[in-house]
Amino acid sequence: MAQNSTIYKVELSVSDMDRHYYEVHKLTVAKHPSETDERLMVRLLAFALNAGEHLELTKGLSTDDEPDIWQKSLSGELELWVALGLPSEKVVRQSCGKAGKVVVYTYGGRTAELWWDKIKGGTTRFDNLQVMNLPEATTRDLAEMASRSMKLQVNIQDGDVMVSAEDRIAYVTPVKWKEAS
Repeated sequence: MAQNSTIYKVELSVSDMDRHYYEVHKLTVAKHPSETDERLMVRLLAFALNAGEHLELTKGLSTDDEPDIWQKSLSGELELWVALGLPSEKVVRQSCGKAGKVVVYTYGGRTAELWWDKIKGGTTRFDNLQVMNLPEATTRDLAEMASRSMKLQVNIQDGDVMVSAEDRIAYVTPVKWKEAS
């Protein structure tokens, strides 16, 4: 019998001084049985970094043909595709063909660096692709904040991110490996 997802209730308060976006999102997040706390928190961080009125969490690990987060226009076009981890070059290529902008958030330290060294040559033709790396130490700090009911405050200024939950704070500085044009 397959395990069920674990439900997390998240109140995500985003203060993005870079984009002048200030909003509170009440999210119900299904954590897949194979998903780690680190990946769950990276998913929430990616949501905060791209937060907008029409941004949505998807089924994520439960489906192969959807990103972890997406934003669709009112007419149904896929405007933003957000993927986490280390997608194959084929998945990156297909994503870039489906969406106006694709953002990949990598994490995992040396493994992510090896992935990028292997894939970066094949990504130069994708003007709509942005690749961001999240340092391993900070994603581990984020994982320690995970709980079934969370109130997260995310402050973004000059590309630096501060995530706080109760008495814990994590500072994240995403590293741009590839910029979308």
